[in-house]
Amino acid sequence: MSGKADSLKTIFFALGANFLIFVSKLTAALFTGSGALLAEAVHSLADCGNQVLLLWGMRQARKPPSPEYPLGRGREVYFWSFLVALMLFTLGGAYSLYEGVHKLLHPAPLSHAWLAVGVLVFGMVLEAASMRACLAEVAKVRDGRSLWRWFRESRNSELIVIFGEDLAALLGLALALLAVGATMLTGDPVFDAVGTIAIGMLLVVVAVFVAVEVKALLVGQGVEPETHRAIYAWLNACEEIRTVYSLITMQMGEDVMVAVKAEMDFSQRADALVGQINRVEAQLRQQFPQVRWIFFEPDDAD
Repeated sequence: MSGKADSLKTIFFALGANFLIFVSKLTAALFTGSGALLAEAVHSLADCGNQVLLLWGMRQARKPPSPEYPLGRGREVYFWSFLVALMLFTLGGAYSLYEGVHKLLHPAPLSHAWLAVGVLVFGMVLEAASMRACLAEVAKVRDGRSLWRWFRESRNSELIVIFGEDLAALLGLALALLAVGATMLTGDPVFDAVGTIAIGMLLVVVAVFVAVEVKALLVGQGVEPETHRAIYAWLNACEEIRTVYSLITMQMGEDVMVAVKAEMDFSQRADALVGQINRVEAQLRQQFPQVRWIFFEPDDAD
């Protein structure tokens, strides 16, 4: 079984890095007039807002169950994660595309270009540190899977979003550095405008991929396939259960709901059958601590 990632630490790390990067990018953009740098500054500011929204979503998701929300509010974090993906698409991607087209139609020379280069390198160092912290948490739950497979199968929306943001930020900084460098070498500001447009397209693509993954969780996904197989195998190995007819799981933020339909020994008294079911549920929670709700249906046919 995989470990548990610390999404909260990852978000705080990313928030601190993005705020420092935003301040440095904005200062350099105002001095140099670089559209690519201004687009990157807006991107970093959007990332800061995104991380605040993720923190708020995680706080809301931890509220206890109530008559109005009998299964808790764990899935609320998916809503805020989806909103973050939309913000990355609009505030980051759409603005960068607008700024790039504007610069393309109205080119202006760069000033203090070396300042822009210094800020971009500084930003890459901070973003690399943030990505390293994110990957360290991903490694706890990846279980040898490729990053792409983990991204597609993960049920941790916060980690998906932070990974997507960090990846987009690193690639965006590299594009901005190339754009500014080409402008410095040639003296043609069109390269800066093209770099800004490329950054916008990159952010839109990453935002779409993140939104698709989080949307699946928002609609209602079960646990990761490996975890589902592990729960199914464990239930089948229980001496109290003869046959597992069906196993339905639902990811509810950090918690999991499980519904089981299984054949039991109906020759025993009702109180003994109830005792067996209670033991299975207790042992299941002990084996899989993320399981919070269990609905067990004993039956003699599927």
